[in-house]
Amino acid sequence: MERSVYAESLRGESSAVRKRDNVLRTLAKASDRVMATFFVICGFASIALVVIITAFLVSSGVPAIHEVGFKDFMFGKVWTPTSENAQFGILPFILSSFYATIAAVVLSVPLGILTAVFITKFAGEKLASLLSSAVEMLAGIPSVVYGLLGMIYVVPTVRNVFELPDGACLFSAVIVLAVMLLPSVISVSASAIRTVPREYEEGSLALGANDTETIFKVTLPAAKSGISAAVVLGIGRAVGEAMAVMMVSGNVPNMPKLFGSVRFLTTAVASEMSYSSGLHREALFSVALVLFVFILGINMLLNFLTRKGKN
Repeated sequence: MERSVYAESLRGESSAVRKRDNVLRTLAKASDRVMATFFVICGFASIALVVIITAFLVSSGVPAIHEVGFKDFMFGKVWTPTSENAQFGILPFILSSFYATIAAVVLSVPLGILTAVFITKFAGEKLASLLSSAVEMLAGIPSVVYGLLGMIYVVPTVRNVFELPDGACLFSAVIVLAVMLLPSVISVSASAIRTVPREYEEGSLALGANDTETIFKVTLPAAKSGISAAVVLGIGRAVGEAMAVMMVSGNVPNMPKLFGSVRFLTTAVASEMSYSSGLHREALFSVALVLFVFILGINMLLNFLTRKGKN
C-alpha cells in the first residue's frame, strides 16, 4: 500500500513537472515570437525613416536647384542669397567640406589606429584602462566645447604662428576636426583589434615574425573591416559637423584657401536657416540634399573598397 501511494505521488509530481515545463516552453516560444516581431518592426522602421528623410530632402531641395539651374547652383562660386541680384553658388561650400574632411581624416586616422594599437598591445593593464577611459570621455564632449577650445587656443595660435590677420580659417577647422575624430577612431579601432583571434598572432610569431611585423601584417589586416568602420564613422562626423567648425573657420563663403575664412555645407544651413525665406530657404534645403548625397556617396565608396579588399 505504501509503495503504491509513493508511486502515485511520484507520478503526480512528474506530471506537474511536465506541465510546468510545457508552460515554460510555451512562454519562451511566445516571448521569442514577440521579440522577433519587435526586431522586424524596428528594422522596417529604420528603413522607413531613411526613405522618409530622403523623400523630404529630394522634394524640398530639387525645386530650388531646378529654379537656380543645376550648373549655376553646383558650380557657382558666389553665394549672395539676400542681395538684390541673388546668387546661389555652393561650390565653395562643397570644396571646403571636401578638403577639410580629407585633411582631418588623413591626420586623425593614422594617429588613431596607432594609438589603438598601443592601448591594446603595448600598454599595461592599468595604463590601457586609463587611456580607454580618457578616450571615452573625449568622445562624450559636446562639439561646441571643442569649438570653444578651438576659438581660445587654436585660432590665436594659428594667427600668431603664421602671422595672419585672422586665425579663423580652413587650417584651424582641420585641426579641430582631426582632434574631434580621434576618440571615435581610437575606440572603434581598438575594439576591432581586440576581436582578432590570438591564434593568428601566435602563428605569426611561431613563424619567426616579430611583434611589429605581426601587428602590421597580421593583426591590422585581420581587423580591417572594423578599422574601415572607424574611418566611415570619422568621415561621417567630419562631414556632418557644424557648430565646432563654424566657430573656428570664419564662416565666410569664400573659395577655400588653407589660411582663408571658409564656410561648410553644414554651417551654411545652420547659420542661415533661422532668417531664410522663399528661394533662399529652398536653396538651403538643396544644400542639405547635396550634403546627404555627399555622405551617402562616401559611405558607398568605402563599402565598395572594403568588399573589394576582402575579395
